[in-house]
Amino acid sequence: MGRLSELRHSFVTHIAQLSSGDKLIAGVLATVCAVLMFVGLVHIERQFLVEIPSKGGSLVEGAVGHPRFINPLLALTDADRDLVALTYAGLMGYDKDGLLVPVLAETYSVSESADVYSFTLREHAVFSDGSPVTAEDVVFTVTKAQDPGLKSTRLADFANIHVEAVDARTVRFTLPKPYTPFLEDATLGILPSRVWRNVTNEEFPFSPYMGNPIGAGPFKVVSVSRDKDGAIEEYKLARFEKYALGAPYLSHITFKYFASDEELEEALRRGSVESAYGVVASGVLSAPYSRVFGVFFNQTENPAFARLEVRKALSLALDRNALVAQVLGGYAVPATGPVPNGLLEQPVQQLAGIEEARKVLIDGGWEYDGEIGIWKHAKAGLELSVTLTTSSVPELKAVAEQVKRDFEKLGVPTSLEFHDPNNLVLNVIRPRAYEALLFGMVIGKDKDLFAFWDSSQRDDPGLNVSMYANRSVDQLLDEIRENRDPALVQENLLKLNTIISEEYPAVFTHSPSFLYALPPDLRGVSLVSIAAPSDRLSGAAFWYRHTEYVLPVFTQ
Repeated sequence: MGRLSELRHSFVTHIAQLSSGDKLIAGVLATVCAVLMFVGLVHIERQFLVEIPSKGGSLVEGAVGHPRFINPLLALTDADRDLVALTYAGLMGYDKDGLLVPVLAETYSVSESADVYSFTLREHAVFSDGSPVTAEDVVFTVTKAQDPGLKSTRLADFANIHVEAVDARTVRFTLPKPYTPFLEDATLGILPSRVWRNVTNEEFPFSPYMGNPIGAGPFKVVSVSRDKDGAIEEYKLARFEKYALGAPYLSHITFKYFASDEELEEALRRGSVESAYGVVASGVLSAPYSRVFGVFFNQTENPAFARLEVRKALSLALDRNALVAQVLGGYAVPATGPVPNGLLEQPVQQLAGIEEARKVLIDGGWEYDGEIGIWKHAKAGLELSVTLTTSSVPELKAVAEQVKRDFEKLGVPTSLEFHDPNNLVLNVIRPRAYEALLFGMVIGKDKDLFAFWDSSQRDDPGLNVSMYANRSVDQLLDEIRENRDPALVQENLLKLNTIISEEYPAVFTHSPSFLYALPPDLRGVSLVSIAAPSDRLSGAAFWYRHTEYVLPVFTQ
């Protein structure tokens, strides 16, 4: 120790004797050496450590509209479904890669006949109030969804299905016939039966738990802010530490609500919100939307649409590439059939052009009367014009205007009718009160087109809005529902797409892209296939903004 003390004293004395210039040089050299040593240590450290997500950080998201029914059985709007997706969990759900996995269920089994599904619940699955999730809760939730008096938005998914609790942790579903997409339906959020059991159907929408849900999802509600009129302005969610797939990384997600797209876009520009879907901004992610839009023909309202050459000519007249580029800003893919972009590996190709469309009409016996500007079919006693009906939302109005321009280039007079979305559903679509309807089909991840094309769905509440009927298509739809072989499902989808495309029950226009603007440091977001906007949140438990470095052994 004496020798070390002498060396230290000698070094300090030596430094003290240096001139001020030499001291500065010595200081700079010492600093450089320290920095190089630090960089070297960090480099060596990174050779042996790996970066992993860590807990912390939050996200502020903006959305248009105001939530009202935060309940998996009654959620009506996108704002409702967003909060349901984060606060409730189902037997099944999605992992960080967007793959369907058990969530509240630990395991499941499917009978050979694909009509009996059994689920065993995780032993420690709990709701956000700490109460256990039981088979009784699952049975209650499904039975409530089946109650016609509640008018649940999930009624059709569980109609004619028998559900029973085998024991406290096992629940069994018996389906009337094989249905392989049932695992998608099993993502239905489970309600705590002890909270809702004594709530009548009439009281259900007004329960205090509608706005302050008790679910088993990755997040739970911690505060709600309202304006002076009582409308919800903000929902703040906190991480649920006992979520079945593990506590989320983000500590909070806050939703701020706006009255219009313009207000939302301005808030995103100002930075008062960090993320929003459906807006074009820097850092936007895009994914295929499992939707197809088209102009669907009602042959009973306009007899000219009963003729194949008319439907084909109108389809050929539409310049889909211009529609996508000029009206939709490139955020869509041209569609020529009923299967959305992303679900079909070999889309059907179709030529387009006004001249070809004119030839189709002429070959079909139509003559163009230039004096009055209309196509006539003397033998059938028909004149060709179109009244196109759609929603008054800006995007669909713009698409309708482009369709009108292309139809009129063919010489087909076209008038437009716009309706409020609710009025469109109740007074136009349900009674089939339209000649031609610009409409979007939401197909979903299960690739089930039954509601839109099966002949049994031609009348309300079915969504076969062109009243299409084809026995071969009906059979293909059943096979797609019943078969578990992905290759065969793809083969049948291609056959179905070809048959429907060649019969032109609609002028298919486009499959839109889903857009999601996010902050650049938010990681772990995986948009695989989006059927509804709330699907973007299916992996929110795995999003993160912070990381740490650990030895590889700790990542196992």
